[in-house]
Amino acid sequence: MDQLALLFVLLLGAVVSVPLGDRFGLPSPVLMTLFGIVLAVLDFVPNVDIPPDLILPALLPPLLYAAVRRTSWRQFTANKRPIFLLAVALVFVTTAVVAAVAHSIVPGLPIAAAVALGALVAPPDPVAATAVAGQLGLPRRLVSILEGEGLFNDVTAIVLYHVAIAAAISGSFSARGAALDFLLSAVVAVAVGLGLGWATNRLMDSLGDPTLQISLTLLVPYASYVLAEELHGSGVLAVLTTALFLAEYANNADDVMTRLAGHTFWNIVDTLVTGVAFGLIGLELHNAIRTASGRWGEMLGWAAAIVGVVVFVRLVWLLPATWLAQRLHAKRDFDEDIPTTWRETVVMWWAGMRGVASVALALAIPLETENGQPFPNREEMIFIAFGVIMVTLVVQGLSLPWLVRKLGVQADTDREKEFEKTLAVRAAKAAKQRLRELERTEDLSDELTEQLLRRAFDIGYRISPDLGEDERREAHAQRARRIKLVRRLQGEMLSAARHEVLAARSEPGANPEVVDRVLRHLDVRSLK
Repeated sequence: MDQLALLFVLLLGAVVSVPLGDRFGLPSPVLMTLFGIVLAVLDFVPNVDIPPDLILPALLPPLLYAAVRRTSWRQFTANKRPIFLLAVALVFVTTAVVAAVAHSIVPGLPIAAAVALGALVAPPDPVAATAVAGQLGLPRRLVSILEGEGLFNDVTAIVLYHVAIAAAISGSFSARGAALDFLLSAVVAVAVGLGLGWATNRLMDSLGDPTLQISLTLLVPYASYVLAEELHGSGVLAVLTTALFLAEYANNADDVMTRLAGHTFWNIVDTLVTGVAFGLIGLELHNAIRTASGRWGEMLGWAAAIVGVVVFVRLVWLLPATWLAQRLHAKRDFDEDIPTTWRETVVMWWAGMRGVASVALALAIPLETENGQPFPNREEMIFIAFGVIMVTLVVQGLSLPWLVRKLGVQADTDREKEFEKTLAVRAAKAAKQRLRELERTEDLSDELTEQLLRRAFDIGYRISPDLGEDERREAHAQRARRIKLVRRLQGEMLSAARHEVLAARSEPGANPEVVDRVLRHLDVRSLK
């Protein structure tokens, strides 16, 4: 098997892991990691030959962009306090504690290298957290915090990692210089993200065609990441800023085709890239096994100690942080989501799985320092990092569904339905208001006006069937049954038309472009 065949196997696994995960109640990223581990121990499967410095630029931008599409800037600002406590403060604390423990237990490990190790194992993976939260039906407040933490903690961790690696290579460190680099990296990233987001928004308006607009959205995350990195900014923060800007300002309510096609396209990208990323995590087990050759006992002991530190620090941090957030929330009218029970806090603790960023940073540790000496304890650092990744991703990922069921942490479906009903009422009122405005400029008969008013009510009813009185609901249900019958019969007619057009495609002298154009017209009619 060569590298290209291995890529196709991972892509196939990414597709198959989704229904398997749904069937067995397990996160598909965890299944792909296990699949990668199985491939890694097979003799005929080659070692992955991807330059470490390409893993983050190739995989992280589309994953981050896809994740941001499911959220909003308003959600982040509403949860800025808990996200800051997790995405910034907790990363610093975890990095410091891991560095102290690693420096004390690993012989000869310099403090700068220990800080780099702490930084690369500190951030929970945003893709794993989002996938797990979505599949387990967690409360929206927990999903919001986990998404925000996962999206922003990589920014903090990667900057810390680069500062520590630079200190380990050069043998010198300046706290003032590190703080300045951190601030400058953030400013450059935000400037690049906003500028590219504004330019993309303008360009999308001029493109017009949905195919070209969606193609542009695939290029933009990569452009944002690479441009920010070239200017010595944070590529991750630049992608997040661009994606949030576009999510906020690039939505045209009447651009239906672009929205529907874009949603489908990015679901496909998210599924495939996520599967490949976590499959690669499992495949990189080769590196960990090779570095531990002959020293399994002591290296497993070091890895177990760091795993314990990472897991324990998150719990010790979350308990007082959640208590403080609850106290502040009770005293002031903060519009933010926080865990409301100890059960939700435990679920947040156990959801701290490491993933793609940690793997890429571990493999990107330089081979040599500036004076040509081997990078200190590089093999030990890689093994410990993979130990943390495998345990948190596989053990916690496999046991999290059981823990959620055991603790009974579930989404508040009643609240979601109430919000859905509120939106349905607003949609119906907006439709009726627009109809009243049109009555003043259009010559509408009473019969047509009444028919359009019923359709305005139908807009809200189809979103939330609980609207209206019992009599109106029954009348609407009868109309809905008639409409359903008409649509079924119309669907049969359109199906016969599509079969006839497709048959004409293979006839002598048929123009396939014309056939496809007619077929697209019939397909659009089928969606109405």
